[in-house]
Amino acid sequence: MKITRANGRICWIGLAVVFAGCSGPGSQPKEAPKSLVPVTPVYFKVDPATAGAVSGKISFSGKRPQRKKIDMDEDPQCAGMHHEAVYDDIVQAGPKGSLANVFVYVKSGLEGKQFEPVPQPAVIDQKGCGFHPRVLGIQSGQQLEVTNSDPVTHSIHPLPQKNREWNQNQPEGAPPLKRKFTATEVMIPVKCNIHKWMHSWIGVVEHPYFAVTGPDGSFSLPNLPPGTYTIAAWHEKLGTQEKQVTVAPSGKAEIAFAFKGE
Repeated sequence: MKITRANGRICWIGLAVVFAGCSGPGSQPKEAPKSLVPVTPVYFKVDPATAGAVSGKISFSGKRPQRKKIDMDEDPQCAGMHHEAVYDDIVQAGPKGSLANVFVYVKSGLEGKQFEPVPQPAVIDQKGCGFHPRVLGIQSGQQLEVTNSDPVTHSIHPLPQKNREWNQNQPEGAPPLKRKFTATEVMIPVKCNIHKWMHSWIGVVEHPYFAVTGPDGSFSLPNLPPGTYTIAAWHEKLGTQEKQVTVAPSGKAEIAFAFKGE
């Protein structure tokens, strides 16, 4: 604390906490504002003795959209990585009617519960001049790592509505880009400003109960506390479906979503 005189007035100048106060005759010095104490979040812990699960499959029927051939001739290095034609296969339906790249998550039923962020990062790799995976789920506050396995420069450019937009070039051999999304947002489109055919999607939710279907169309949401939930299934071309399900203590519930083409 430093005390000075200015025009007959006594001044107190704070050092550790930035504040200043001056007083004339008969006045009292102002008190420094109290330091804000950070609030430690209280995370919800699932009781393993009563935890249940939701699982199911995503199916597709009807006519699949025609695949669009990707022209990589504008970048000979990208074209040289592929010996066969590459297609933008948005609807990846299996021979038995399964549907891949569907983002499945708990949309409602967990209100009032705060979950600890996942310590492991979620990863998007740029390989063969494409984003892998095409659809990614991530918990708000979880770290996203973007890697570049190609011998060319890419740029990753998420276009969120609720989170901060950013755009970053990533040359060959560059270290992973590390970012976080803080707000729930389903879904965030991602593009590469250098290679216009590169696209991906990121689903951000505030809990760990999400999944992306693989080639067999299956999904699983384990370790759910008992309750009634709205489960949503999103596909970039076929839209979103929702279903309600109740999970009993230690129970296992199954649901199925059926998407149709034109």
